[in-house]
Amino acid sequence: MVSSSSSSLTSASFSFFSVNDRSLRLLNLIAPSLSLPAIRSSVTSRSKGRRYIVRRRMNVSGVDSSETAPSEMIFEPILEDGVFRFDCSVEHRRAAFPSVSFKKSKDREVPIQSRIVPAYTPTYSLLEEQQVVTFEFSPGTSFYGTGEVGGQLERTGKRVRFTWNTDAWGYGPGTTSLYQSHPWVLAVLPTGETLGVLADTTRKCEIDLRKEGVIRIISPPSYPIITFGPFSTPTAVLQSLCHAVGTVFMPPKWALGYHQCRWSYMSDKRVAEIAQTFRDKKIPSDVIWMDIDYMDGFRCFTFDKERFPDPSALAKHLHNNGFKAIWMLDPGIKQEEGFDVYDSGSKNDVWVKRADGKPFIGEVWPGPCVFPDYTNSKARSWWANLVKDFISNGVDGIWNDMNEPAVFKVVTKTMPENNIHRGDNELGGVQNHSHYHNVYGMLMARSTYEGMELADKNKRPFVLTRAGFIGSQRYAATWTGDNLSTWEHLHMSISMVLQLGISGQPLSGPDIGGFAGNATPRLFGRWMGVGAMFPFCRGHSEAGTDNHEPWSFGEECEEVCRAALRRRYQLLPHFYTLFYFAHTTGAPVAAPIFFADPKDSRLRTVENAFLLGSLLIHTSTLSNQGSHELQPVLPSGTWLRFDFEDSHPDLPTLYLQGGSIIALGPPHLHVGESSLSDDLTLLVSLDENGKAVGLLFEDDGDGYGYKEGSYLITHYVAERQSSIVTVKILKRKESGRGQSAVFIFSYCLVVLDAWGMDGEIVQINVPSESEVSALISTSNERFKLHMESTNLIPEKEVLHGQKGMELSREPVQLNSGDWKLNIVPWIGGRILSMTHVPSGVQWLHSRIEMNGYEEYSGTEYRSAGCTEEYNVIERDLEQAGEDESLILEGDVGGGLVLRRKIAIPKDNPRVVHIASSIEARSVGAGSGGFSRLVCLRVHPTFYLMHPTESFVKFTSIDGTKHEVWPDSGEQLYVGNNLPQGEWMLVDKSLNLGLVNRFDVSQVFKCIIHWDCGTVNLELWSEDRPVSKESPLKIEHEYEVTSSP
Repeated sequence: MVSSSSSSLTSASFSFFSVNDRSLRLLNLIAPSLSLPAIRSSVTSRSKGRRYIVRRRMNVSGVDSSETAPSEMIFEPILEDGVFRFDCSVEHRRAAFPSVSFKKSKDREVPIQSRIVPAYTPTYSLLEEQQVVTFEFSPGTSFYGTGEVGGQLERTGKRVRFTWNTDAWGYGPGTTSLYQSHPWVLAVLPTGETLGVLADTTRKCEIDLRKEGVIRIISPPSYPIITFGPFSTPTAVLQSLCHAVGTVFMPPKWALGYHQCRWSYMSDKRVAEIAQTFRDKKIPSDVIWMDIDYMDGFRCFTFDKERFPDPSALAKHLHNNGFKAIWMLDPGIKQEEGFDVYDSGSKNDVWVKRADGKPFIGEVWPGPCVFPDYTNSKARSWWANLVKDFISNGVDGIWNDMNEPAVFKVVTKTMPENNIHRGDNELGGVQNHSHYHNVYGMLMARSTYEGMELADKNKRPFVLTRAGFIGSQRYAATWTGDNLSTWEHLHMSISMVLQLGISGQPLSGPDIGGFAGNATPRLFGRWMGVGAMFPFCRGHSEAGTDNHEPWSFGEECEEVCRAALRRRYQLLPHFYTLFYFAHTTGAPVAAPIFFADPKDSRLRTVENAFLLGSLLIHTSTLSNQGSHELQPVLPSGTWLRFDFEDSHPDLPTLYLQGGSIIALGPPHLHVGESSLSDDLTLLVSLDENGKAVGLLFEDDGDGYGYKEGSYLITHYVAERQSSIVTVKILKRKESGRGQSAVFIFSYCLVVLDAWGMDGEIVQINVPSESEVSALISTSNERFKLHMESTNLIPEKEVLHGQKGMELSREPVQLNSGDWKLNIVPWIGGRILSMTHVPSGVQWLHSRIEMNGYEEYSGTEYRSAGCTEEYNVIERDLEQAGEDESLILEGDVGGGLVLRRKIAIPKDNPRVVHIASSIEARSVGAGSGGFSRLVCLRVHPTFYLMHPTESFVKFTSIDGTKHEVWPDSGEQLYVGNNLPQGEWMLVDKSLNLGLVNRFDVSQVFKCIIHWDCGTVNLELWSEDRPVSKESPLKIEHEYEVTSSP
């Protein structure tokens, strides 16, 4: 081992369960029921037969490890040249847990001989039982990665508070923990050289990138840091990363087609109807998905006898029509004696245990559930065999959902951290849930993948997982979770797919059109346009929303969706080739455009374009702007625009890099229609030297013949000499491709075609440069005229407010001072999101139809006020000394309106001020001018970034101090127990508090209601009639402060 510092070793802490002496005694008491030896002071202990590795907190050198001064980490070269492992000390290295991210754990443990030394050495310190690792780079370094994360593409200046897999329905750009954890950062240096940094820990991990040029990683000790590079390109770093953590599984070719899903298609008849409509409308598609409602009472591995009586017959019908069928499986198994899956799991003792040794029971869809312990090989084998039997029903793929694991009716939204997993020694041994939480979903996906392998050795498994960890790509694709039907989420979906690709997971995509809420025709069509270019392409929508199939939004949207998917299917040979090289080398499939030129700083923040190999996709994510109206930021060199004679303002603009050749296939309706004898079209784009090259991978589209040599890689080489372009087709590996295949060549992306056969040398007579220039100019002019004469897809449900303002479901943004708010001028008039700009924390985010900040006109939950149509009465940038304000009104019936003014005052831009009132406008004279009995109820639903570290504090009118924690349920305060004009939602982890100040004379009651990952801080007025002279009012404000 090589040490980069000559200083003496400092002290360090190692942890198992983060236990104290009390919990250590408890674990000793329950060890027999867990089949565990007692936990002693030694690092390892043994019982008869099986060996268990049990780690507890210990002090390595006997020195107080509460805080140490920063020291350089020691390093060893591992795996291959340019890859280094860093540890705080030799003792830390020995105490680190095995790697779950590495494909072969021993690759992290075995040093190699290398003459290369690290270009950057991190420092570490131990602070409050945390290992803090710091890298420092030169100014101008850009940071990316961090896996599945919302917000901007470049992560510089951002902080990922925790990598902690979380059920994050309706997340926003500031949500700190989503469904997957990737403790990984890609650092692009000013020179374009690139370095990758992996914190190889499964525990909660904070990644802090707020300071320019600095990466700060904080997690419980002991964990190693693995660096990759610096290498000359980011692609080289990703390839090196994948040599460690594994490449993406090779997907069957049908999995690269379009997938249609909904929660839920409620019967086999509805599924068949959806499939037939795709075929009748000639919209390409390959897969129909079955969400949880196909099950009998949400019991996994069962089928509802009335709605899905014969799944094999349904699968046969779909297969005959060119569709595959994918079915959902969740980890929660209904606790019900007589249910064979529960009985079998109990008999085999495969459930996750509580701290007292009994099976943990948590509420999910079926009700009380137990959860398989996928960290244990016996449990994984048990699950895999269930999957094997399940496949016999004609199942083509499996969807693992809710596997963070999500648990209902608890504020943490998951199982307790002191639950016990009896993990395999090579994974880390017996540990509590806090150790295995982030890899639970990945290990479930692994078990499912292995079960599909058992079922049919001649078919490639296809698994989709919601939860994951770095390395999950070995077993499953993923999607970006429960997103929203908003333009913000459309824009964010591009960066999210790219971040996952940068973090080693190339097979991902969003729910096209948005999962929660109702997309408009233009939003859905635009999303399908770009979504058809994502590696994983699936439309999915939530129960209770409008239909979201491609034909559900009118003829204009349907035509755009059809064109988008025809593009995808013509590009499938290119997609499939990219995935072959991703699988074999770790190369990315979709990548940010700076991958084309890492030195060009202009490209590093581009979020509306991406690369698919030599293709560049450029789209508009603005509602009122088509793709042709954007000025593209392109890498240097030649980038030629092309289309399929289908250009439309709602479709992305496509560019092919000079020096490239790509192969296109026919626009089939499904992959099953394709064959190895299909005619192919080659697009040839010469570089400035008159040359171009390309590759095409082909095989049977499924199975493992490609591993045994049954495939074909074709090299294409084009070169211009004088007025002739010669295209050579060079085979590297023979396969079953017929020699009768026809190739059509398009040169310079104008209509200059030639025809040729497999194996031939084709020559294209090229016009002179002036003639080519004229052709291109004419083509560009026709494109411009066509786009200008083609309208955007219309938006429906455009509403008309007072003062002639046109309103739609597109949020209005207030962005001033410390705050950025999105308010929907539509049903409920609710605040959808409330982001504190200085801290980057999004305190509130919601769907369009419910939650967020809403108000009621009665004491009943969701009484009038939250479901009515609101109009914008005024919107001012400067009015009465205010920077930004918005006034909305909603008719709540009986001659009453609920009026709300939201403002960010110019003289105090740190606060959001809300003045709400219920006012009588046309109350009948027969009632004496008074309305019905009403109550103004302010009902905000705040998102808890860190549920177990959040509480509400206030001092009541009588002077009593209160701290109200999530385990208290719902609390009501009236009279002298009311807060004395303010209360604060505190996040201890962030050291921030959201202060809500109000006028006590206007508030009759306050309620705190904790739910799964959220809290309501309600303000109620008195309950009385109102007149024009006596409205009900509540004025209050929000401000973020440092928590004391």
